[in-house]
Amino acid sequence: MLTVPDLLGIDRITPLAQVVSLRPYLLVGVAALVLALCGLAWRTRRALLPAAALAVVLVLGVVVTVPRTQPGPPPAGGRALTVLTVNALDGAADVAGLAELVRRERPDLGALVEVGPWYRERLAPLVEPLGYRIVTAVGTDSDGVTDVFGVSALVAAHLGDVTVDVDETRPFPTVIIGGGGLGATRFVAYHAVAPRPGDVAQWSTDLGELTRYCAGGTPAIVAGDFNATLDHSRLREVTAGCADAAAQLGRGLAPTWPSWLPTFLGAQIDHVLVTPPIAAEDLALHEVAGSDHRAVVVRLRLPG
Repeated sequence: MLTVPDLLGIDRITPLAQVVSLRPYLLVGVAALVLALCGLAWRTRRALLPAAALAVVLVLGVVVTVPRTQPGPPPAGGRALTVLTVNALDGAADVAGLAELVRRERPDLGALVEVGPWYRERLAPLVEPLGYRIVTAVGTDSDGVTDVFGVSALVAAHLGDVTVDVDETRPFPTVIIGGGGLGATRFVAYHAVAPRPGDVAQWSTDLGELTRYCAGGTPAIVAGDFNATLDHSRLREVTAGCADAAAQLGRGLAPTWPSWLPTFLGAQIDHVLVTPPIAAEDLALHEVAGSDHRAVVVRLRLPG
């Protein structure tokens, strides 16, 4: 149930794509079943086989999951760079609250997902005086009246004369920032469609775009709403050349969605990915009124 979908690749179809994202919580249920069957085994040997089978599933699931809770060694030296990613829920997130988060955390770069021209018009006057500019793009499915298909990059002025590249060929666009104070490193503001019925093929295609950055040979930071957790084999496959900032810090199970659940429940679908030797030094999650996603703020260390 927890590992066979990975091996067969069927965790890439609905509804298994949704079920697999709950692996950490399902493991607790499997552990309870193993204990119950072990208790029954004292009375009947028939319980031994299912108990043994579920125990194997439990062990394999733990092997996949536990490393994400173990922090790696802290980065040694390098220059600091703070990254923000937040999904504004079709422009419903409180604008003043998001601006206050920017003022307080002072990110160097931000991936603002579901932030189109209309939300940007309200946010820009609040963050531009703080020393930021916003680059906004819309995808192929944009209806011209909502923010849901918009992706924006927040860029601090101190990064200088950065370059901007926009890919608007998918339902959700991608905004790539480079040059200036980033040097050879690229910052990618990214959003993938959710694996809902009818959208699974596009979800897989969207995730496939990550290979360009994780295996492209150029230092990269990719931030946004991936609509996938590290439990999805497809995400692990296409990000083989990247490290997940939360997992580096032992926070790989910290849920970012939905934010209306308690902070110990949910799925981590909002990520900051980095190519080595870029490494995470600190991570914090923040509630944003009006959004069902928690904002992620990561402090990174870049070489040089």
